[in-house]
Amino acid sequence: MPKATEISNDYVPVTYDPQYILMVNALKKYFPIKGGMVSKTVGWVKAVDGVTFNLKRGTTMGLVGESGCGKTTTGRTILRLSGEKSGGQVLFNGQEVYDLSKKEMRSLRTKMQIIFQDPFSSLSPRLPVGEIIGEAVREHGLVSKAEYNDYLDTVMSDCGLQAFHKDRYPHEFSGGQRQRICIARALALNPEFVVCDEPVSALDVSIQAQIINLLKDLQRKRDLTYLFISHDLSVVEHISDTVGVMYLGNLVEYGAKEDIFRNPLHPYTKALFSAIPVPDPKAKMNRIVLEGTIPSPANPPSGCKFHTRCANCMQRCKEEAPVQREVEPGHYVVCHLYDK
Repeated sequence: MPKATEISNDYVPVTYDPQYILMVNALKKYFPIKGGMVSKTVGWVKAVDGVTFNLKRGTTMGLVGESGCGKTTTGRTILRLSGEKSGGQVLFNGQEVYDLSKKEMRSLRTKMQIIFQDPFSSLSPRLPVGEIIGEAVREHGLVSKAEYNDYLDTVMSDCGLQAFHKDRYPHEFSGGQRQRICIARALALNPEFVVCDEPVSALDVSIQAQIINLLKDLQRKRDLTYLFISHDLSVVEHISDTVGVMYLGNLVEYGAKEDIFRNPLHPYTKALFSAIPVPDPKAKMNRIVLEGTIPSPANPPSGCKFHTRCANCMQRCKEEAPVQREVEPGHYVVCHLYDK
């Protein structure tokens, strides 16, 4: 257990593999807890505590878990939007994101974008849609002044928006249209990698389907790579190629979508999947109810962080933290039940 003024940063650096656009290795993001008269650091909120995964080009990774497990913080830390990391590696096309200078990072911003959860609060109410979408295009000089308007029209058309929408303001659009504006703003910079931070959670179910289909069409057309953060396992199953399950800052299970949904291994993953609604009133639900509450990320339990809510808890789980194991090819789990 590190002291309040220290953060453990022990990890083995990985070598870049060209088949992966993103390689995340033992990523940590801790937030300080201040206390006392002089605001001394008395502890750390371990929002992301050693997350490791690789993401292939042109694919989608779904990241699921309960509220507060660190999904959004993981996405923002990868994009270097939450200050400095606390430990680990983030390799984007072989470059360590946190080793880049401000000038280099500014250039990289066009290749890494984010679609925020709330399509209303993430849009400036004082700017027309054309300015919202085109501001970064003009700032980075992606196209000439002569091509600017035609470029915006093309991006908006790809996202299901009309050219005359450029002069309107966000409050004049529905929730689904505002999310299309957010998508157009991200894609206007022609990125390679996009973090989709629960982009459909604030929308009606029928509109969710339209936005998901739009994201898939844009991925095929532009060869995009997505990190798709969501609570909705049905949506994740529809859009993802690989799935990662997070609990209290850790990735407890990771693998191909087919493997995760066919054969969930971790007790937490099994509990999540048991809550997926079945569209059959006669079907019997074998719901796994987790007892207790989620521990605080500022004071996580010793050993396995899930042991306080796990029905399969052993004495070893309370004392020793499990390590990631490959149970079947490409299917990883962090649980003592699968120790050889």
